[in-house]
Amino acid sequence: MIQVTAKDEELIALLKADSREPVASLARKLGLSRTTVQDRLRRLEETGVIAGYSVKLSREMDQGGMRAFVTLSVEPRRQIEVGRVLARFPQIETLHTLSGKFDLIAQVKTASSEAMDRLIDDMGQIPGVTRIETSVILSTKLDRR
Repeated sequence: MIQVTAKDEELIALLKADSREPVASLARKLGLSRTTVQDRLRRLEETGVIAGYSVKLSREMDQGGMRAFVTLSVEPRRQIEVGRVLARFPQIETLHTLSGKFDLIAQVKTASSEAMDRLIDDMGQIPGVTRIETSVILSTKLDRR
């Protein structure tokens, strides 16, 4: 099992806020040496705690289009198959399993309301999908990803 310390958690929180922050700056904020922070980063990467780094677009670059959460009910024993089909849709940004009355939730982004309508229709045609409910995202108040 991977051991994550309180300092590792602090480091991860700082990286979530800005993954490009220089190691020297991270070290100052954590009260550690630069070498210690580099070693921690290497260990967290090698053990898979940190799986990678990505680009987060500015709101100006990412605006436009339409986003929604789409919840789906799926026939028993068809969830894996439905998940594989959904993974082929480039408009799906995230896909999660749920407990409760729905089985899956997808966060989707399309260029227009017409494209959203087509996407939802296409998702509803997947064998095994029994019900879909869509909630359009009006605005984002907090995003810590």
